[in-house]
Amino acid sequence: MLKQRIQGDMKAAMKSGDKRTLGTIRLILAAIKQIEVDSRTEVDDAQVLTILDKMVKQRRDSIEQFEKAGRTELAEQESFEIGVLKDYLPEALGDDEVATMITEAIANSGAESMRDMGKVMGLLKPKMQGRADMGAVSALIKQQLGS
Repeated sequence: MLKQRIQGDMKAAMKSGDKRTLGTIRLILAAIKQIEVDSRTEVDDAQVLTILDKMVKQRRDSIEQFEKAGRTELAEQESFEIGVLKDYLPEALGDDEVATMITEAIANSGAESMRDMGKVMGLLKPKMQGRADMGAVSALIKQQLGS
């Protein structure tokens, strides 16, 4: 399970003295623990991927804000954290793969207009979670359904 892999990596980071990686892994485990406490259940790999995906998105947003404010050292830290987070995410989908999956999902769902966007996202999200930026996917779907 992904959670055990993250915990194992935390122990390895402690032993090696890699404080930056250790800090990021602790943030991941804290986010997982928060979800487990709130829901009173153990998270599975799909939920861990959702948490990691959300953390990457938050860091991308932070990088954008830090760069606007001229805080390059903070932007670099966020970039480092994204690198650690991506180690636990599945391999990213290429642009062609994303476009193909969107086209197939639109055809399979029978979507014809923007009202059907939820159907398309419902088909794509389980397949793409952690492998593609869902915001960008949403924009591509809107583009295809809008025309």
